[in-house]
Amino acid sequence: MKRRRTGKPLTHVARDGSARMVDVSPKAPTARMARARGRIRMGMVAFDAIRLHAIKKGDVLSVARIAGIMAAKKTAELVPLCHPLRLDHVSVELTLDRKLPGVRVEAEVRTTGQTGVEMEAIVAVSVALVTVYDMAKSADRTMEIGDISLIEKSGGKSDFRICN
Repeated sequence: MKRRRTGKPLTHVARDGSARMVDVSPKAPTARMARARGRIRMGMVAFDAIRLHAIKKGDVLSVARIAGIMAAKKTAELVPLCHPLRLDHVSVELTLDRKLPGVRVEAEVRTTGQTGVEMEAIVAVSVALVTVYDMAKSADRTMEIGDISLIEKSGGKSDFRICN
C-alpha cells in the first residue's frame, strides 16, 4: 500500500495502487460545514453592465447563485472519488466589488454525515464564477477567475479556518 511521507497510508489508493473511494461506513455521522470563496476580475464596462442589470442574458448574480447551488448538489457526479451526500444547506453569496473590479463569491455547505462537504463548497464557488464569466463574456472576454479556496471547515476529525 502506498504511504504518505508521514507513514500513513494514502486514503484514495488501494493496495494494488489503483484509485478507490474511501470507505466511510465505520464513521459516525456528525454535523459538517465548509465554506469556500473565489473571485472574478473584469473591466469596468462588464462590472457596470452586471451592476446595472444590462447583460443581455439576464440577472448575472441571480443565475450564478442558482448555478452554484445546483453544482454543490452535483459534486459527486463531477469529482470521481467524492461521496454523494445529502446536503442540508447550501448558500452562495455573490458580491460586486468595485476595487477588483469584479465579483466575489462565497459558498457555505452543511450536512450531517460521515464525510465532509469541502468539495461541494469549492465546486459551488467554481461553477458560480464560471457562470458569471459565461453570462458576461459579451462585455469582457478577458475576465480572470481566481483565488478559489477553502476558508473554513468543521466537523469530522479536524476543523480548519483561514483567519482573514
